[in-house]
This record gives sequence, C-alpha cells and structure tokens, in this order.
Amino acid sequence: MPFTVAVNPNIIEMEYAVRGPIPRRAAELKKDGRQIIPCHIGNPQALGQHPITFARQVLSLLEVPSLIDRERTLDYVSDYILDIADTILTGMEGGVGPYTESRGPLFIREAIARFIDSRDGVTPTEGLPSNPDYIFLTDGASEAAKHIIELLIADSGDGIMVPIPQYPLYTATLSRLGGTVVGYYPDEENGWNLERSMLDESLRKARESGVNVKAIVVINPGNPTGAILDEQSGRDVMEFAGENGLVIIADEVYQENLYGNEFISFARLVGKEDVTLFSLHSTSKGFYGECGHRGGYFELRNPPEVEGTAIGFVDLLLKQASVSLCSNTMGQALTYLVVSPPREGSEPYEQFANERDGILNDLYEKAVMVRDSFPQMEGVESFGRIGALYLFPRLNKLPEGTTDFDYCMSLLEGTGLCTVNGSGFGQKEGTSHLRIAFLPPKELLEEVLPQWVAFHNRYVD
Repeated sequence: MPFTVAVNPNIIEMEYAVRGPIPRRAAELKKDGRQIIPCHIGNPQALGQHPITFARQVLSLLEVPSLIDRERTLDYVSDYILDIADTILTGMEGGVGPYTESRGPLFIREAIARFIDSRDGVTPTEGLPSNPDYIFLTDGASEAAKHIIELLIADSGDGIMVPIPQYPLYTATLSRLGGTVVGYYPDEENGWNLERSMLDESLRKARESGVNVKAIVVINPGNPTGAILDEQSGRDVMEFAGENGLVIIADEVYQENLYGNEFISFARLVGKEDVTLFSLHSTSKGFYGECGHRGGYFELRNPPEVEGTAIGFVDLLLKQASVSLCSNTMGQALTYLVVSPPREGSEPYEQFANERDGILNDLYEKAVMVRDSFPQMEGVESFGRIGALYLFPRLNKLPEGTTDFDYCMSLLEGTGLCTVNGSGFGQKEGTSHLRIAFLPPKELLEEVLPQWVAFHNRYVD
C-alpha cells in the first residue's frame, strides 16, 4: 500500500486555466489523431511563426564559439553579427556555460537601461534614467512576477489588486503563497479602460474586510483581453498607487504588440514621482515569440524601505535571486538581443526589419480576420483596441444551464479549436467570454472560422 504525504494545500487549490482541462482534453484528442488548433496560449512559434534570423544566428554562435573565427574566413555571416556574438561572450566572461552574477551580467542590464530610456524619451533634462543596479534578469516575465509577489506577501492578511479578467499567473501565485486576490474590474464596454472610482471602491472593500493591500497589478496591453490601456487610465493607476502607498506591478510583455497604437510605459508615467514600480518584460512575446528560451527582466523604481530591518529592498531582491544562482544564460543573451536590435544601416538590419514588420502585420491581419467573424455569431461582441496576441469576445447568449467552459469544451470537440473559457481568467458576474490567441496561419483560420461560426449558431439556437 503506498504511503501518504501531506502537501501544501495552497497548491492543491491553485488553478491555471491556460493549461487546464480544455487543453488537456485537446492533447487527448490530438493523440487520437484529431486536428487541433491550439489557440489557448500565446506560443507563436508552435503555430508556425518563424524565429528572427538575427537572434538565432547570434545564439547559434554563442553555443559554438569556435564558429566565429571560421565564419570570419568564410564570409557567410556578417561581421556585425559576429561582433555581437563576441561582445556577448566577452561580457559573460566564459561564455554561456558558467553561472553569471545573480541579477544578470552588468553589460546586459546596462543595455536594458538604455533600451528603457530610449523607449521612454529620457534625456539629461527630461525623465528619470533607468538604473542598471535595479534591473534583474529572470527566466521569463512569469518568474519575475513570482519573485515580486513572493517578496510582498508576508502573511495571509496581505493582498494584491489584480485586474479581472487577468492572466491566471497572478491568482495562482497568490494562492500558492496564501495571499489574497483583490479584484478590480476594467470597463469592458469602454475598451477595458479604468475609472479611478472602481479602484477606490475595490480598495475600500478590501480594507474593510481586513486585507492589507500592498500592490496593484496592471497588464498592458491586456491579457486576456488584448486591450491597450489609454494614458488617462495609466495616470489614474499611478496617482491611486501613490496616494494609497501601493506598489505598481506593470506587466508590459506585449509592448511591441500594438499594431499601430501607442504604448505608454508605467516608467514614463511615474517619471520622478515617488511611486514604487516594478515593470516586467519578456522575450516570449512581441515579434520574437521565443517562449521556450525563457528570457526576461524586471526593473524596479523607487524601492521602499523594508519594515523591521535595516536591510535594503534591493538587497533583499538580490538575496532572493541568489537562491536560484542566476537565470538561464541563453535567455539572458536573447534579452540582450531584444533590447539591442541591429542598428539601422547595418548589414542585418533590412532582413531584421522585414521579418519584424512581416510578423506584426501578419498578426494584426489575423486578429482582424477573427474579429470580423464575430458579427456572424449570434450574441458575440468584442471591445477595445487590438493588442497583445488575444481577443476576448463576450458571449451574450448561451443555452440555459451552460457556461463558457461548456461552450469552449464543445467548441474543441466539434471543431478542434482549443480556446480558454473566460471564467478561467475571472470575469464580471453574469458575463461569459472566451480567449482566443490569433496565431494560426491564415489558411488555417480561413478553414476553421466558418466552422466556428456554424458551431456557434447551432450551439446557441
């Protein structure tokens, strides 16, 4: 008879719909020979998106440094790419095999700081420069979020404000740590933007319930909604956090997925205001789509003092990072490449720019294809500007006694289209949604979208 063991009950209760029952059923169907279109997760290369040539050329040289000298004699690879590979190998002091310093090599953190300052228009007289000592390289942005939340949740009375709907990483991590999720609800019909009153009301109710609210999470562009936050909403969050002594956790991994819209970072909004900000970025999204390489970072601004100890906040972050020794080195190198793209006029620039623009244009065209199918589906509406990799349509009409989980499971069984039910992300009571990643090739969308329309109208009839 097997022995039993008690485990952390918070992990038993933890839920993560993106890898939940619907994707698991999709895996079973695929094993049985069914065609599955995996639109449940933002994993671009799994659906045929090509890697950026510039990045992969450099990474291959890092894995086999002896190729650099050979390529200089053969002249197949540009000197620019060979020089970049040499720069990374020199900066990593031993290549990609050894551990690096726990927060990541200084030259990469300096490159990230330059990227942030350039992005936000920081000059000697305008804005606040990024500090490389306050930048930490991580195994993707998810790892960054976990580190931050782990540091902030001191006991079960602590809570963090999270947008509903939200990426389930945040609720899952809070559940694992025994913290409290304090939901706030962006206005769907107003493009998923925020009103200051909704933030105040959410905080008031939490505090009346005895929750010690310590931070607010903002995801921009949104996940799962895909919506792009307007500037006023961002300023409202910044002012709200400052007035109430809250840390802002800005998940900005989709900042390249704007499709002609403007991205305004929280670092730019905070500027020289005394508001503590963590901002997260990743190599997994944008136009790189390098999910498996697990590259990312977080930047801290205005670190607070730590209650009850003289240890500095940044020192605690470094201690926390040191437990894992360092993030993976290929992810670190890829992060360097993401924030240091080829210079305009350099030999690889034209190919890089063509690949970048081609991927982003293709993503937008596919998003429009999917969204344009919604008016053909009875009771389906979609709100907000297109951003990130997702659409989050509202299902206004479902058969009595069914849920959006039932709908998504039936959609999978009927068409092979794997999506995620809106309830897996949280949603306003009385509403139903689904999230779909607009990643499949256009030819596949042209095939499956009519099937979805037909399925939907049968299902709700």
